[in-house]
This record gives sequence, C-alpha cells and structure tokens, in this order.
Amino acid sequence: MSLFNIFNISGSGMSAQTIRMNTTASNIANAESVSSSTEQTYRARHPVFAVERKSYGDEKFNFPAWGDEQNTGAGVAVMGIVESNAPLVQRYEPYHPEADDQGYVNYPNVNVVEEMANMISSSRSFQTNVDVLDTAKQMMQKVLSMGR
Repeated sequence: MSLFNIFNISGSGMSAQTIRMNTTASNIANAESVSSSTEQTYRARHPVFAVERKSYGDEKFNFPAWGDEQNTGAGVAVMGIVESNAPLVQRYEPYHPEADDQGYVNYPNVNVVEEMANMISSSRSFQTNVDVLDTAKQMMQKVLSMGR
C-alpha cells in the first residue's frame, strides 16, 4: 500500500462526514416544520456508510486486523441516505392552520438532541481525517528531506 493511498482514504472520510453534516443540518432545519398529512411530513434522514474495498492484486499485506489480505479498505463509500422509520410526532393543536380534521398537527420525527450529537461527532471525525492528512504530509516531507 502506498503512502499516497492515505490521502484518498482520508479524503473519502472527509467527504462522507460532509454528507453526514449536511443531512444533520437539514434535519435540524426541518425539526419544527408541520403538515396536516403524514405523507407530506418531513422525516429525519441519515446517511449509510460502507467500507470501500480495493483489491491490490498479487501484493500481500500482513495486517490481520484488516481482515482479508487481498481486499483491504480503501476508504468510505456513501451507500445512500435513508429516511427514519420512527413514528411522527402528533400534537393536538386544533387552532393551528395545518391541523387535520381531528385537530392534530404532524411534526417531523427529528430528535434535535440526537442530531446535535451527530453534528459534533461528524465534526470531530472530519477533524480527525484532517489531522491524518496533515501527519501524512509531514511524514512525506521528512522522507524527502532525508535524501539531502
């Protein structure tokens, strides 16, 4: 595995965390949006991540913690964004303009506290990937300076 792969792996991690941060921001922004029908009510969205695999052919790696020697991780892949299947919040507000026939208003299934925790987590994961890139850059600079 080349030292240059570190840049690809960390870059894909930063990209994945950016998508996570954007979906979290969307969830928080829509946390108090209302609707009179359950079909039109906003539902919380979350990205689904997976290990991006890359086969290195005949090269052998001695990293048993990584699992399959021929199929090591090459980054993070965003498989998609899924809607939460948690129940929507219904509040009895008969004088609200969006109330249904029974007087209930549908609110999204967004838990703002959970979303803030997701935002902090994604921000720290992004910063960790930045630190990995910085460390790899410093290592490459030291290797180049050894040849002087």
